[in-house]
Amino acid sequence: MYSFLQGFVDEIIDNELILNVNNIGYSIFIPKSIISELPDKNTEVRLYTYFVVREDANVLYGFLTKEDRELFKKMLTVNSLGPKGALSILSVMSSNELMLAIMNNDDESISKAPGIGKKTAQKLILELKDKLDFEEAILNISSKKLSPSLIAAKEDAIAALTALGYTEKEVKKAISDMDLTDDMTSESILKKALIALSF
Repeated sequence: MYSFLQGFVDEIIDNELILNVNNIGYSIFIPKSIISELPDKNTEVRLYTYFVVREDANVLYGFLTKEDRELFKKMLTVNSLGPKGALSILSVMSSNELMLAIMNNDDESISKAPGIGKKTAQKLILELKDKLDFEEAILNISSKKLSPSLIAAKEDAIAALTALGYTEKEVKKAISDMDLTDDMTSESILKKALIALSF
C-alpha cells in the first residue's frame, strides 16, 4: 500500500516512530538498531515501509533502505516468525549483521533477540540461507555508515540507473566502490555511477 513515507521525525517512543507527513502523524514501528541512524527531531527522513493487516490492527513497519525492508519481508516467509519476531531480531542486530549470522550459521547471535529461541533462529537460517545475497552484505558491512539523506539520494540514483537498463547488482557494485560524502545528491551519485558503468 505504501512504498515509502517521507516526512519529519516527530517523536520516537521505544521502537515506535511518529512521522509527520504533511501534518499527518504516521505511527511506524522500526527496528531499534536504526534509531541511532535517524536524524534529529523535526528533520526530514524517508522510511521504506511495509504494511501488515492483522485482525486487531493495521501496522506500518519502516526501514531506512529498500534492502532492509526486503530482508524483513523475506523473514516473514519463515513459518512461525511473525512481524514482531522479525522486528525483534532486527532490533538487536543490523540487517547486514543478520545476513552474516545466517551465512555463518550463527544461531546463537540471532537467538539473543527477545522472544527468539534457538529453534526459531536455526529455522530462520535454514529457510533463508539460499534466498539472500551475501556478497552485498559483505560490501555493505565494510563500507561506512551513511546518513539518512545520503541513503535516500543513493536509493534514488539506484532507481534511476535501473530504469536506464542497468541491473541492480551492477549499479550497487558501482556505487559501493564510490567515496560517498554527505553533501552528495542523487544527481551527483548518478553522474559518477554512469562514468563508472561506462568502463
